[in-house]
Amino acid sequence: LATGPRQNNAIFYEIRTYDIKPSRMKEFVEMVNKYFHLRTAHSELVGFWSAELGAMNKVFHVWKYDNFAHRTAVRHALANDRDWQGKFLASALPLIEKQHNEVAYLVPWCQLGTPPKEGGVYEWVTFQMKPGGPALWGESFQAAINAHINTGYSKLIGVFHTEYGLLNTVHVIWWNESPDHRAAGRHNAHEDARVVAAVRDSVRFLESQQNVLLIPLQCSPLK
Repeated sequence: LATGPRQNNAIFYEIRTYDIKPSRMKEFVEMVNKYFHLRTAHSELVGFWSAELGAMNKVFHVWKYDNFAHRTAVRHALANDRDWQGKFLASALPLIEKQHNEVAYLVPWCQLGTPPKEGGVYEWVTFQMKPGGPALWGESFQAAINAHINTGYSKLIGVFHTEYGLLNTVHVIWWNESPDHRAAGRHNAHEDARVVAAVRDSVRFLESQQNVLLIPLQCSPLK
């Protein structure tokens, strides 16, 4: 996070979260795994996950676009893709209770990462920071993230700062071998003076935080 431009290119990420009808979650996941190749033929999917803990009957997916013109072209192509509209969308929409999307950029000090191996679980952490933007809280937030990275218990996948949606929101994605591995790492981090000091400094700018444990779907590039 910086007070200057976030990055030297126009790439952005669209973060989509869907609430699925509780009785239809299994059906929705099966449809995604079966037909989502029709969607990924049009643009790059970063990851697709279902919530396991911290939320229920919710899915998260992240899409990468070169710029806004690229997204517009993709949306136009999807509207005219009969296979996508007929085989997936027409059947999937009745299973969805609510949709939400955000546009976000990777922070300039973070590159999109990959897990060291397939399997494991992902943790999606959403921080709602105080108004003022990175000029106010960016340095402290980066220090807190780096303190957790330095413990080595969790792999950082990405840090995203919203441009459209609720502003001053930061989404952080972590990878862990298992929920128990994550729990043990968190326990040790709470006793690490470096982590405690960094978090104590950054929490001054924090309004709220939500953590969700995610399981990657079969179609997800990040597994």
